[in-house]
Amino acid sequence: FKRLFQSALVMLVVAFVSFSLFNFVGDPINNMVGEETSDEERAELLEGLGLGEGALPVFVRAAHAMLGLRTFLTTGEQESRAWTFKEGWKAPQCAGRIHTDFERGFIRAEVIANEDLLALGSWSAARDAGQLRLEGKDYSMQDGDVVEFRFNV
Repeated sequence: FKRLFQSALVMLVVAFVSFSLFNFVGDPINNMVGEETSDEERAELLEGLGLGEGALPVFVRAAHAMLGLRTFLTTGEQESRAWTFKEGWKAPQCAGRIHTDFERGFIRAEVIANEDLLALGSWSAARDAGQLRLEGKDYSMQDGDVVEFRFNV
């Protein structure tokens, strides 16, 4: 309980500092940039000010890391989606995040790192290039894995 309380306290402090920094730095920048600025111009301005990508993405990644959370991805014809899981979870547990039947009837998972999939361009190109890995029930999911679960219920 004490560690949970300490973690929550740290999160509140980080959130307060991030919120204060955003209000102090973010609002004037947003007013300066305006609505019609492209994403590239906005990124260039933030980089020029030494702010990199901004406070919010950095805060979200730090909060995820502090809580031991990771993300895997699923993709298909109509949508791609990100799913959050706890560090150290096995493939069947992660499949259960999508639907409990996926966990119950888990057979195996086809896995590729998101960077590799982006470089190859499509799931079928990754399959043709032999980049997809078949992983079983003991596979510990990694942050950024793109997965297609095979199951039978």
